[in-house]
Amino acid sequence: MESQVRGGTRWKRFAVVMVPSVAATACIGVALAQGALAASFSVSGQSFKVKASQLEGTGFSQYGAIDSGYTLSGEKTIHPVAVSAFNSAEITNMCQSVVTPNIPILGSVTLRLEAGGGGTPVKAENLFIDVEDLEANATFRGIDIGVAAGSFTKGPKVKADEINQKQANPYGFGQQAESASLTDVKQTAWATTAGTFKLSGLSMKLSKGTGAECF
Repeated sequence: MESQVRGGTRWKRFAVVMVPSVAATACIGVALAQGALAASFSVSGQSFKVKASQLEGTGFSQYGAIDSGYTLSGEKTIHPVAVSAFNSAEITNMCQSVVTPNIPILGSVTLRLEAGGGGTPVKAENLFIDVEDLEANATFRGIDIGVAAGSFTKGPKVKADEINQKQANPYGFGQQAESASLTDVKQTAWATTAGTFKLSGLSMKLSKGTGAECF
């Protein structure tokens, strides 16, 4: 689930993309305002869209962070994100798209990737998604809201490591769950990293214009 069209941050859905909690949104927002979350992860100058009919994950954790990068014109930007992490995940009917605008002669070009259909889902281990905006129906099992981000026991821990090379305040707001089920997923993200990412039935196409975006 990776690749990336630049736009402004959509604050109304930013803070806690997988748990619709007003308190959680407020806590992460305050942490960002106070500079409590490290800006340590550099991303490209484009966001990307991901759509899936279902995501089944085990060992879920989530915390706020900031991604930094540069626009396609070379201007530095900062992106507040909610990092959603899973020990393992299976994704059914995944579609990912990214638009590259203003290509000479061609204009905008969309790269669309599809995988995980035909009864064989995409499989990922140690999955980290830097999400800006998400819509989905979600069910969490064994959930803990308001856990210190450095004290996770059910999902990936917050630390700088070889997988995601991010940092966050170990005392900042976080949440975790034993497992999570999401359906009708639509999300905009800045980065995705995984220890292992298996794309069954992979299809990749380039199209002129923006009509081939996943949503």
